[in-house]
Amino acid sequence: MQFQVLEQLHSFAIFILVGFLIGLLFDFFRISRKTFKTSDLITSIEDVLFWILSGLLTLFTIFKFNNGDIRIYIILGIFIGIAIYMLIFSKIVINTLVKIIIFIKRIISHLLKICSYPIQFILKLLKILFKPIKNLQKAISNKTKKMLKIKKNQNKSNLKKDFA
Repeated sequence: MQFQVLEQLHSFAIFILVGFLIGLLFDFFRISRKTFKTSDLITSIEDVLFWILSGLLTLFTIFKFNNGDIRIYIILGIFIGIAIYMLIFSKIVINTLVKIIIFIKRIISHLLKICSYPIQFILKLLKILFKPIKNLQKAISNKTKKMLKIKKNQNKSNLKKDFA
């Protein structure tokens, strides 16, 4: 009898930990929403993914540690674990991870700016090198347009002479 109670207490503690992990998983999705702007579709996909992962974690743990038996203390343990995490650790984890992610995003942004300088230099150089070609193309285009206008006007005046 005492062994059975100890086994149930052990399972209860494990399911408190599962609730804690579900709360942490929930916060990872909340953090991703705070740091990265996503569309409603992506948010819906994230929600479904959260529930699938939470369900799989819960089912795996029920089969691994409780032989697939669902007891009221399992559900209670999960809710207690979620509540403990949300009340004590959630704000700390979210604030810390959001600051870390924002810091990493800034570093990546600065690195991308630094890496873009050679590309910008090459583009400016190409623009300078191709400017004479572009000017030549414009000049040819203008001359062609003028020639076509002159030829068009000559054709009109020839037609007027023919009908006169």
